[in-house]
Amino acid sequence: MLPVIALVGRPNVGKSTLFNFLTRTRDALVADVPGLTLDRKYGAGKLGARPYLVVDTGGLSGEETGIDALMAKQSWQAVEEADVVLFLVDAREGLTSTDEAIGLRLRRAGKSVLLVVNKVDGLDAAVVSADFHRLGLGDPSSIAAAHGRGVPELVERALGSLPPEDREESPPEQEGGIRIAIIGRPNVGKSTLLNRILGEDRVVAFDQPGTTRDSIYVPFERDGQAYTLIDTAGVRRRARVSEMVEKFSVIKALQAMEAAHVIILVLDAQEGISEQDATLAGYAADSGRALVVAINKWDGLTPDARDWVRQEFDRKLPFIGFAEVYYTSALHGSGVGNLFEAVRRCYAAAMARFPTPMLTRTLEQIVFAHQPPLVQGRRIKLRYAHQGGQNPPMIVIHGNQTEHVPEGYQRYLVNAFRKALDLVGTPLRIEFRTGENPFKGRRNKLTPRQQQKRKRLVRHIKKS
Repeated sequence: MLPVIALVGRPNVGKSTLFNFLTRTRDALVADVPGLTLDRKYGAGKLGARPYLVVDTGGLSGEETGIDALMAKQSWQAVEEADVVLFLVDAREGLTSTDEAIGLRLRRAGKSVLLVVNKVDGLDAAVVSADFHRLGLGDPSSIAAAHGRGVPELVERALGSLPPEDREESPPEQEGGIRIAIIGRPNVGKSTLLNRILGEDRVVAFDQPGTTRDSIYVPFERDGQAYTLIDTAGVRRRARVSEMVEKFSVIKALQAMEAAHVIILVLDAQEGISEQDATLAGYAADSGRALVVAINKWDGLTPDARDWVRQEFDRKLPFIGFAEVYYTSALHGSGVGNLFEAVRRCYAAAMARFPTPMLTRTLEQIVFAHQPPLVQGRRIKLRYAHQGGQNPPMIVIHGNQTEHVPEGYQRYLVNAFRKALDLVGTPLRIEFRTGENPFKGRRNKLTPRQQQKRKRLVRHIKKS
């Protein structure tokens, strides 16, 4: 499973700046104001030799009242979930009593902790880091998160500190099986859906312990097709599903998505679409996995209430418009059987292979129907396409000036390819590559005599 790196420290020591640098995003708000981050924020690490998850946390001020106490609870929860903790301190402010209190608690937590001295730009790193040895957390790493100085070395050190069994650990595989991750916030009916899936029309079903993070892989068979359910709630025995599956963890959900072929996102029709639902849907879309949405507890709703739920879904979750949506009642079993048909279709679309000639012909038809825009008077030329990957399908398009393709035209290409290739339930990613101009620099390679003849020819054409 993906390792988890948590960033902790006092307010305004640069945790969010480091988070943005590691994830190559601007998801975390950054300002010279302490206490800007209140909740845990999760992201996929993009810097380093292997993938990992990063958790940004609120600042630990030492206060145990009011909102500070709630922020502290979130931060220490992130420490419990983490494989490696990066404890950030401020080189310009020096060692404080709050740093000492945080360091003491981290030593007692029994986690792998790396001390990170931030904001060393313009300073002698060895001098400003010397005082922090008093924290008893080993040799500190000196970085300047705002500029990226020392951050690659820090990531290499953090990933290298993981035990070998964590780094080499992988989910159990089943020959020909489709891995399905069931995600959703608490009380949306994940446990009931899991019971319904395993309790009816099953041929083989048994619980298999998962990783040290309590993700459970449940292989079973239905209609001759092998599946593996990835549950994020730590279910050990079917008799305990109802009491355990309601536990929710973003870390476990992200790891389950990474290991899955298809994701089933469970929503509660009776409570509507919440902010947490939108957050989970965003993580699912970013994962690139095929997605099926099960709007559960559909039974008992009035026609007006059902129309309202559909409108809320379209309004709050337009970014997962590629997903297949089903209305289910896990309690009574209605609609659950349709989920397996949807999973098979989505899996087939996500793993489909397309020959290069077919993709190139499709590209030509799409471009013929709607030409790319002009850039400085020159038309963007998209020449040919080939497949660059699966799950999600990726199409690589070669041409000229492809770096100038506007976002609107990129969306047009995605929608047109999805329709032409009949891709159901899976996101589609397009990557552009610009080839070298074969005539670039050719004039400089002409001999002096050839250049003179070229000039005379040009003058003659202008006069005529």
